[in-house]
Amino acid sequence: MRLKDKVAIVTGAASGFGEGVAKRFAREGARVVVADTASAGGERVAGEISSAGGRALFLRADVTRAQDWQVLVGATLSAFDRLDIVVNNAGWTHRAKPLVETTEEEFERVYAVNVKSVFLSARAAVPVFRRSGGGCFVNIASTAGVRPRPGLTVYNSSKGAVIVLSRSMAAELGPERIRVNCVNPVFSPYTGLSAEFAGGALSDEALERFRATIPLGRFSTAEDVAGACVYLASDEAAFVSGVCLEVDGARCV
Repeated sequence: MRLKDKVAIVTGAASGFGEGVAKRFAREGARVVVADTASAGGERVAGEISSAGGRALFLRADVTRAQDWQVLVGATLSAFDRLDIVVNNAGWTHRAKPLVETTEEEFERVYAVNVKSVFLSARAAVPVFRRSGGGCFVNIASTAGVRPRPGLTVYNSSKGAVIVLSRSMAAELGPERIRVNCVNPVFSPYTGLSAEFAGGALSDEALERFRATIPLGRFSTAEDVAGACVYLASDEAAFVSGVCLEVDGARCV
């Protein structure tokens, strides 16, 4: 088990990539805190992990609120007595449309969920990591931050911000043995945001248009993303920090 005895918080873990990461971490021996605003989904994921023999706890948390992060980290320590890994997976996007049609409210929400949340996670978790001699952040960014698609300019820029924020965190926190890395998935129809990325219903034509841009000829899955996160969170990656790992079938080449 590659994450045996480690404790991880996974945000946005009630569905999609986050659910896949939480379940894979549990199979690799981690004790997992499933964090999300969707209580029904979060309870389901935590219950399924427990039923499969793992250890998991659901905690409702809004990642855009500093107080929620403090409660989340505190409750994790109360339940498991340590924290080793934070996976910042929670994300949001506006629907694909021209930049000038994106509203100010949409801009603010994209940056709050995608970027501010990473900052707040550091404010809450870094002091804990310092006390225990190190820790690990894995931030889910996107190929959109590397090779943007038209119509998603604000979302693209937020993921670019996550990439640079992660690299800067890695440089600043490295002397304290705190590692920070990114995973950049390509478009996936298996997440709740896929219709927003596509700008509407996911027709066969729309799916084929996205698939045609991926050299390996398929979309990313939760298991693909989870595998990358397991590696980056494990001791196998003990000397890997500041890396952005594309899980994209060569989309960004």
